[in-house]
Amino acid sequence: MKKQLTLFLSGDVMTGRGMDQILPHSNDPVLYESYVKDARRYVELAERVNGLIDYPVAYDYPWGFALAPLKKADVRIINLETSITKSSAYVDKGINYRMHPGNIPCLEAARIDCCVLANNHVLDWGRAGLIETIESLEKAGIQFTGAGRDIEEAAKPAVLEVGDSTRVLIFSFGATTSGIPRGWKARKRSPGVNVLDDFSASQVDSIRQQISAFKRSGDVVVLSIHWGSNWGYDISQAHREFAHGLIEKAGVDVVHGHSSHHVLGMEVYQEKLILYGCGDLLNDYEGISGHESYKAHLGFLYFPELDIASGKLKALKMVPTEMKKFQLCPPGKKDRKWLETVINREGAAFGTMAKWTSGETLELSW
Repeated sequence: MKKQLTLFLSGDVMTGRGMDQILPHSNDPVLYESYVKDARRYVELAERVNGLIDYPVAYDYPWGFALAPLKKADVRIINLETSITKSSAYVDKGINYRMHPGNIPCLEAARIDCCVLANNHVLDWGRAGLIETIESLEKAGIQFTGAGRDIEEAAKPAVLEVGDSTRVLIFSFGATTSGIPRGWKARKRSPGVNVLDDFSASQVDSIRQQISAFKRSGDVVVLSIHWGSNWGYDISQAHREFAHGLIEKAGVDVVHGHSSHHVLGMEVYQEKLILYGCGDLLNDYEGISGHESYKAHLGFLYFPELDIASGKLKALKMVPTEMKKFQLCPPGKKDRKWLETVINREGAAFGTMAKWTSGETLELSW
């Protein structure tokens, strides 16, 4: 019987806009942003910085060197912050992400098992766009959670079976603090997002009840949550207390936080992992000015190794990444050192520290 489980967790995967334009099938490039009106402009900005991209690229191109380590995980979970749709009925909110449904093999190439959808871009192209997103994932055999055709579907977990007896339950919630409009909340007869109303003790209890309705003995529970702002290293006391409550009272084994466009500090609480912000994994930000000090082009592939019987963290291995020409590449020595410095600086308040186990992998101690 399998005793240990390796997950792959990522922050934001944004395969829309410029990324969509370099893939084999692309949507109309028209955008409704204040400054950029054509998605191909983001490709041009990236090429100015790192050189020409020979596109259309293969579906596996954006994942680059990450494809090899991803194969080693038992379960692969991403925050898909992009609507998969051909819809032109955009929501007037400033920035809209969509990937052509024909590009779904991009997710299949990385063997993604589950897309969490409770975020502030999945309804960028309206409820029809959300339905097309869900149908595209279903057709590809990729599970989803956090949004749905109604509140029941949005709230239910993805259930992934590993081996003969192990199940991973993934619940997905989106907080309005991440920019999710309250009007996007799924209802009894209306598609939408599984919106988290607040970080109160009563909310923890509500989640406990939801989890207990699905959880069986031996199940591993991941709670994925889109919360907080895009920029800044501060982790609010409300977020920290909420994460602790999910572990103490709701039976959560891993808190998978995202929304920040850069990596944040992490905590191990009662031997359970809390990732407060995973940063971006795939985006089209190359060449965009502003917030350079956060180095959003750098990130991690997160590989927590869990004891199946208890859900306790045995190890967390992090493979550093860099987006270059819209493809994941290994960062240079200077950027690897920067990531190490940030993780240890921000983890100091939580008693966590990362050290290199090789030139390519950081491992957390706590």
